[in-house]
Amino acid sequence: MTDGPALPARSAGAGAAVELRGIVKRFPGVVANEGVDFTLRTGEVHALLGENGAGKSTLMNILAGIYRPDGGDILVDGQPRDFRSPREAIAAGLGMVHQHFTLVPSQTVTENVLLGLDRPRFRLRLGRYEAEIARLADRFNLRTDPRAKVWQLSVGEQQRVEILKMLYRGANVLIMDEPTAVLAPQEVEELFRTLRAMTAQGRSVVFISHKLSEVMAIADRITVMRRGRVTAAALPGSGATRSQLARLMVGREVLETVARAPSRPGDVVLSIRDIEADNDKGLRALRGVSLDVRAGEILGLAGVAGNGQSELAQVITGLRPYAGRIEIAGREVAMSPRRAVARGIAHVPEDRTGVGSAPNLSLTDNLIMKRYRQPPLARGWAIDRAAARSLAQRLKDEYAIAAPSIDTQARLLSGGNLQRLILAREIDLQPSLMVAVQPTRGLDVGAIEAVHRLLMARRDAGAATLLVSEDLDEILALADRIAVMYEGGIVGTFDAADADIHEIGLLMTGGRRSADDAAAAADAVGAR
Repeated sequence: MTDGPALPARSAGAGAAVELRGIVKRFPGVVANEGVDFTLRTGEVHALLGENGAGKSTLMNILAGIYRPDGGDILVDGQPRDFRSPREAIAAGLGMVHQHFTLVPSQTVTENVLLGLDRPRFRLRLGRYEAEIARLADRFNLRTDPRAKVWQLSVGEQQRVEILKMLYRGANVLIMDEPTAVLAPQEVEELFRTLRAMTAQGRSVVFISHKLSEVMAIADRITVMRRGRVTAAALPGSGATRSQLARLMVGREVLETVARAPSRPGDVVLSIRDIEADNDKGLRALRGVSLDVRAGEILGLAGVAGNGQSELAQVITGLRPYAGRIEIAGREVAMSPRRAVARGIAHVPEDRTGVGSAPNLSLTDNLIMKRYRQPPLARGWAIDRAAARSLAQRLKDEYAIAAPSIDTQARLLSGGNLQRLILAREIDLQPSLMVAVQPTRGLDVGAIEAVHRLLMARRDAGAATLLVSEDLDEILALADRIAVMYEGGIVGTFDAADADIHEIGLLMTGGRRSADDAAAAADAVGAR
């Protein structure tokens, strides 16, 4: 997280706002929660930490009325509760902001906040409600325009709308599921200010996460879960260490950096020249982008969200129309998804659910998605199901995808296991080029370590890799070269060994002229 102004002081917290006792929740083949105890005090931020699949979200979905427990008790302000729906939980003052937002893009902020309420019943006076929502937003530092359409908002602004929905409904307890997974560092700082403003007014926050630095920055207390059980309860946030929390999460020591040998770049695998493309709003997103990626290297593409990185990855993988020239291994290709697969391009998209997988299909169907037309899976017009199941079982075992069976639907996997599924499908095809977009977003420390090892192994095997990430630490840890994007163009390229993090940060935020002046000065000195 970037440095910024100091956060308000932490709340001490007093009295139990919520208490969970002995919560048990089972799904077919999985015990998600096994006798879990959890206490949330009034006026505190209590972080619920754990690796993907540890049972954190399940526990909070029970508190929010989405699931009903198979055993245990829920107490709110000392009174037993049995929530049969989210509406009942909200009525009791408990609101949940999910990792994947539930907003209607074509409606305004105000309309989204009011959606589902019993009022207004007959006549909608938008002006009145816009004023109410604006006052509420100002009170909690949730800067947003009540009249703006949701599709016009950034991800961070959309999250503020979700928080406003809960606050407008009178939530005194806010449950936030992986709230920083899709936020830029500056937006994380703003979110933390909002949470502190809420606790200062007596509200309580459950902060579900596996980002250790953020948990240590925001939490008053920390509870750690692993495999459906609590491994550490109510640790003081100020006294925790990263290594201690990581060990409690995954049950072993976790390496924060992956060992890497010096790169030996080979021939150019991907060459793009003068790429132009529009975004989903019809506005120009890419402006004359040119770059090369060589065999045996990782090129890290750095930039603040919304500067064209996602559109560039979609162009290279055939998912977005473009103008310009793309060459794969020296041959020009008019890119399309099918041609990308045929040319050996692997794609790890940032949207695992909507683009990277078919949530309602089984692990088997998701794992064969790029090769079902090829033998031995293809048998004429049919699929050899025995061969498909054999392949799926092998990949499930090799990549340690935690699921009851290869018949499990992909939507039932945790974020980390869904990412393992996508990586297994892509890497097993031995691609010559990998395009990995935000490959560790929303993953825990153990899963991040595994993903980094897989990417480094492909690089060492001679694959070219384009790594798109908003996490500058991740790019510095993995990349051999770094290219920076700003407003749809490449504004600087560096060897990772010589990269200056301050210069990269300057370029990412539009300081191109200053950086160019510095480079010109350096050239002048070298010419003397």
